[in-house]
This record gives sequence, C-alpha cells and structure tokens, in this order.
Amino acid sequence: MINLCVDQGNSSTKVGIFNNAELIYTHGFAKFGIVELKKLKDDFNPESCILSNVVGLDHELYSYSAAVFPKFIALDQNTKLPFINSYKTPETLGKDRLAVIAGACFLKPNANLLVIDAGTAITYDFIDANGIYRGGNIAPGVDMRLKSLNVFTKKLPLVEPESETTLLGTDTKSAILNGVINGIVYEINGYIDELKTYHADLLVFLTGGSIFYFYTKLKSPIFVDKNLVLTGLNRILRFNV
Repeated sequence: MINLCVDQGNSSTKVGIFNNAELIYTHGFAKFGIVELKKLKDDFNPESCILSNVVGLDHELYSYSAAVFPKFIALDQNTKLPFINSYKTPETLGKDRLAVIAGACFLKPNANLLVIDAGTAITYDFIDANGIYRGGNIAPGVDMRLKSLNVFTKKLPLVEPESETTLLGTDTKSAILNGVINGIVYEINGYIDELKTYHADLLVFLTGGSIFYFYTKLKSPIFVDKNLVLTGLNRILRFNV
C-alpha cells in the first residue's frame, strides 16, 4: 500500500511517500496546498493519506483530501494511536509529538524511550517499555533563545546559529552562541542522565531541524532520525487503516 504523510509545521511542510513501512520519497515545501498535493497524488498514486497540522487545520486542503483519498485521516486527539496516551490533556498534546512518539516506538518497540524533537521548540517525550506515554516537556529552540536575548535586552545583538562552539566565549557573539548551543547540550544531557537513574536501559531518539547544531556534542549514544515525524505519521496511518 502506498501512503502519503503530510506534516505541516510552524514554518514549512514536509511530506513522505511510503510503500507500506518503507520511506521511498520525501520533500520539503515552504508553501503547501491543493496544487502540491494533487501533483503528489498524480506522481505516486497513494491509496491512503494522513494530514498533520500543528498550527490549525486547513479546511480547504482537508476537504480535498477527504474527497480524493479512499482512506484519509486528519490527525487529532480522537485518532486511534499505537500506544497508550496517559497525558492528562490529550487535546493539547501537539500532533508532532504524537508522531515522534509513534515513530520511535515503532522503530524500537518494547523499550524505554526518550524522544527529543529539536525544532522551533524543543520537546522531550518519554514512553516506557510497556508502550505507555508518560509525558514530556517543552523548551525554547535554538532560534527562539537567540532572538529572545536580542529582543529582551537593549544591547545584545541577534546572532545567527552555528554548530561550532567553545566552552567560553571571547567576545559577545561567541558568548551568546556558546551560551545557547552549550546550554541546550547540557539540558539534553541532563534529561538523559536523570531518566537513566530510573531506566538504565533508556534509548534516546533525536530529530528535528536543529539537530546538527549539537548532536555530535552529546555524551550519550543516540539514534538520529530526521524523518521520525513522517515515520510516526505512517505508523499511525497504518494502525488505523
């Protein structure tokens, strides 16, 4: 079965075409609508489609998708999930977080998993070996931290993110960059260390658009998967259809 997975994020849209569980095509779009969706349908002829939008449902795109795909899902809090969700307010749990959790436990079933998605925000989500999602946290991402230092101070400049850092800065630019990037590294390592005190066999997944700034600096072995959201969307789609 050919599946189309559409992940509409805060700043862009990423799509994946799957042949059952195998990702055979992926592409990113700055703008995504009916024209782009129609071309994907013409090119790959998918039978099923799942649409995830973290900023609010595009009703025109939803209506078109529901009409042209025999099996169509718009991911929301009522969608059946391949894991147990113990979040107290499931209606507020981000769709991207649902997807990365589903993707991680599909790739590493029956394991204690910490899933870190480093995008506009950085999310930390934990699912245990019994397939029960226990919760997670949300923190500002790289760009948000850099911009906040510029916006909420009178003299600090806006610094562009870079992956190369040192322990201590020798000027204002390097001090800001080191503070943000190293701070995220220490934050991630802290979560990993703390969870390992409870789950020594913890496995860690890292995904998201900002991973290349810091994944080589982490002290714990991790699984880096830039397509984890798409993998999870496909898992949810297959679970339902």
